[in-house]
Amino acid sequence: MDTPVIDDALLQWLLGQVRAGASPEDVVAALVDRGWEEEAAVTALEDAMRGHLAAHAREHDLPLPEKVPAPVVMNGPSMIDAGDRRVAVLANMLHPRVVVFGGVLSDEECDALVEMGRQRLRPSAVFNPDTGADEAHVARSSEGMFFRRGENALCARIERRLAALADWPLENGEGLQLLRYGPGAEYRPHHDYFDPDRPGAHVALSRGGQRVASIVMYLNTPARGGATTFPDARFEVAAVKGNAVFFAYDRPHLDRSSVIACRSSMRTRFVIEV
Repeated sequence: MDTPVIDDALLQWLLGQVRAGASPEDVVAALVDRGWEEEAAVTALEDAMRGHLAAHAREHDLPLPEKVPAPVVMNGPSMIDAGDRRVAVLANMLHPRVVVFGGVLSDEECDALVEMGRQRLRPSAVFNPDTGADEAHVARSSEGMFFRRGENALCARIERRLAALADWPLENGEGLQLLRYGPGAEYRPHHDYFDPDRPGAHVALSRGGQRVASIVMYLNTPARGGATTFPDARFEVAAVKGNAVFFAYDRPHLDRSSVIACRSSMRTRFVIEV
């Protein structure tokens, strides 16, 4: 059988299904019922969404999407080889691009990171996009510290693992950041990338470029709270020791679906940049 072709009618049907809230699995299943091979159906849906987002960007004078880390495809493997460790895929959301991983860190690695960073914690700052300065802000009440890139054998091993997990060059990553959220602490809804239209953005961009994805890893399992929330997507990732959440943003503009909020947990954060 010849490979089916995505004509305009089929493209509009695919976009209509997505707008109506159909799950990717349901759309792929419908294409398979029409005679498509499953792999071709997955590719068709991804291509349709990519083209639709690019057209939306041109229509609204927004930046075109750029290549970003893509650790797992739709209906992909449930386990990923991260070099020195196999990691489970627990959830995979296309828009916003969010992947929840299980078992990224061992219990021993979590405990070691906590001990190494405990004495170096200081009140967390927020980057001011208007001045380019890192400042204290009421929106963020955590404590934090940064490890240097490859500061020790443990950090270097985890950095390599995360680069393999995200399928992104190791040299394009920031150092690990350790954050502690005590009872009642939070980081109110925010974007992890830097808005290039703000006057202070050049300061952050000159330090290593634009952020295109983040990986948040949880170093303990609180009795309650500690979740990373994507409020506009109505999606929440529970803080479970050793697990992680990956999220990407393929263009630096105010896409509300990529807003995140963090509350009351201890975690380390690896931010990938270009």
